[in-house]
Amino acid sequence: MKKPKSIRQERILTELTQAPSLRVAELARRLDVSTETIRRDLDELTGQGLLNRTYGGAVRSLSTEPSVTERHMLFVAERERIARAAVQILKGARVLMIGSGATTVHTARRIAVEMRDITVLTHSFGVATVLAINPTIKVIILPGDYHATEGATVGAHTVSFLNGFYAEFAVLGASGLGPDGPSDALIECGAVYTTMMARSARTVVVADHSKHDRLFPARYAPWSAVGNLVTDKAPVQPLLDRLAANAVTLTLA
Repeated sequence: MKKPKSIRQERILTELTQAPSLRVAELARRLDVSTETIRRDLDELTGQGLLNRTYGGAVRSLSTEPSVTERHMLFVAERERIARAAVQILKGARVLMIGSGATTVHTARRIAVEMRDITVLTHSFGVATVLAINPTIKVIILPGDYHATEGATVGAHTVSFLNGFYAEFAVLGASGLGPDGPSDALIECGAVYTTMMARSARTVVVADHSKHDRLFPARYAPWSAVGNLVTDKAPVQPLLDRLAANAVTLTLA
């Protein structure tokens, strides 16, 4: 029986997650379809920015992301559900570190509504702004170089400042969720996230389903270092298997 195109293309992306590149003939053999079908699939997936065509095959794309302002307009309902679920994990904490990104801003907005008398360290101006509606929340903005498209501070000063603090939770977004861990499009932000995790007792990653099985340049942590992943749809294998193998608690919003 022929596989539906969506399932077949999902399988192609999964295969490319496990190997750096694959040839058309090899993909056709693995999926039991013609090479012409594979070529059409690869052309479509290239058009969507999910992979790069090569002569006779394809490699998985190391993607780029739009600015945080543009991302705020995407997957709004999903991110609101993720935020509500994430706050239930954070209840009772007194000190949080929150990274930049659209989903973390949604989470911060929900924190401002449901939590009080806490301290939040963040490098994100968007996170700081939405937390300001709750006067019981103390917000500490991290110093550093301002990254305009992300609306956040980054760099050596940001990392150095974080090393003077501890938190119960680091709440972090991700540009992509790959089999080896969460990653970010911005290497500078990835360095901040890694430090936040090192200075926090637990890490909660918040990311919608569009981040599943996508790869970006800065893998900021292995899954073994992540306590919770909050997302809106269940990941598929092999990502789902890697989460289970590393005892990551998966919450579906």
